[in-house]
Amino acid sequence: MRKIKEVLRLHFDGGLGQRTISRCLGTSRTAVGDYLRRAAKADLGWPLPESLTDQDLERRLFPPPLSIPSAERQVPDWSHLHSELKRKGVTLMLLWEEYQADNPQAYRYSRFCDLYRQWRGKQKLSMRQVHKAGEKLFVDYAGQTLPIVDPHTGEISQAQIFVAVMGASNYTFAEATHSQDLSDWLGSHRRSFAFFGGVPQIVVPDNLKSGVSKACRYEPDLNPSYQDLAEHYGTAVIPARVRKPKDKAKAEVAVQIVERWILARLRNHTFFSLAEANAAITELLTDLNNRPFKKLPGSRKEAFESLDRPALQPLPATPYEFARWKKVRVNIDYHVEIDGHYYSVPYQLQGKQLDTRITAGSIECFHQRKRVASHPLSFSKGRHSTVAEHMPKAHQQYASWTPQRLINWAAQNGPQTAALVEAILASRRHPQQGFRSAMGLIRLAKIYGKDRLENACLLALDGQAATYKSVKSILKTGLDQQQPQLEQIQSIPIDHDNIRGGSYYH
Repeated sequence: MRKIKEVLRLHFDGGLGQRTISRCLGTSRTAVGDYLRRAAKADLGWPLPESLTDQDLERRLFPPPLSIPSAERQVPDWSHLHSELKRKGVTLMLLWEEYQADNPQAYRYSRFCDLYRQWRGKQKLSMRQVHKAGEKLFVDYAGQTLPIVDPHTGEISQAQIFVAVMGASNYTFAEATHSQDLSDWLGSHRRSFAFFGGVPQIVVPDNLKSGVSKACRYEPDLNPSYQDLAEHYGTAVIPARVRKPKDKAKAEVAVQIVERWILARLRNHTFFSLAEANAAITELLTDLNNRPFKKLPGSRKEAFESLDRPALQPLPATPYEFARWKKVRVNIDYHVEIDGHYYSVPYQLQGKQLDTRITAGSIECFHQRKRVASHPLSFSKGRHSTVAEHMPKAHQQYASWTPQRLINWAAQNGPQTAALVEAILASRRHPQQGFRSAMGLIRLAKIYGKDRLENACLLALDGQAATYKSVKSILKTGLDQQQPQLEQIQSIPIDHDNIRGGSYYH
């Protein structure tokens, strides 16, 4: 009380302002202003009446709040407020203001928050987190599997159970897949988005290899195909932290419910196909989502329709097409190798590393995130897919690698090697398509020696087998070291239909 009295004296008797009084007494200006407002409300000035004790002054400046019986206060509908909190932008302060506007005897904000937290603490642990509508989708695989019997062989395979649950409404999706590999993982995501009829802002998976290439607490590396799916649907993937099950508590509970409500009911059923199993899962899943909550009004389906569905982002015009990504390097023949087939790219990218996107029907090549080539997918191993526009014009920037240079290089080993390289280049529609084979042939001299390579090339030319694989097989089996056969071949002059002569390339 001494400091309050000094504030009143300096203000009324000394005529000082709030800022000056604050500096003099070492008190905040806000506190000084509050004391003066309370004194004005209590009709007090300076000097104070001599009969006014410190206790009387405190009662007049800080009167106790009016006591309102609890029976006269209207208790908020906590379950309704809890559901409202899941809507985007809704806060406890906003809900309290609406509650106070309708109830003159409403609780003050601090007491309102305390009562809400007490109510929330009595609910299930899974309800303690507040998830915004349409914000998060939690995905995981169940630990339990579903046996599928092959009707022809009787072999039993274990189908994996994919589970996805919306954070705000607990609306659940589940399906059986052959495995947990990348194609099934991404396919389940695509079908879950279609099931929900929209896309959440964030997908929260576990750190399984199909989704996360390298787990990290701060910056996990996503599988490129998983990142491709996220970009296609306009969502973000934020994996749960390693060994932090609370990050995906929704998924943990949803998996447990699916195992108890669906898989346990199917334990005595025998399924002969994945489609048959998924039909049974879908039927029980509908019952699960329509089942009323125990402690909250409505069901998962009703909560989803009122909360999550309006907040979901729309689905893209076309569903995601599964694609795998692979890093490749452009060889000297400006082709990249994918699954044994060779695809051309612009010759200027020779030696560069590219990202390739491989789908069910096409191959796309990217350099610095820009598409530089596209080809139909081919399963012909050892063959080439070459676009004429990718080839150099008159080899202006590619003069160091020409057919004649490879023939001259092979000639340093011997005439038979040069003849075979020339035959390889002549057998291709574009000589550049034979550059790899020619280089591989020349390098065999480092392994087997020049003499053996010359003899092997002679045998290959005579046997109408002018390929790199034929020469390598001859060297590996030692056919080039059989003298009688070599002497017979060496007496025959070299005359081969595929040999055009060095002048052809000038």
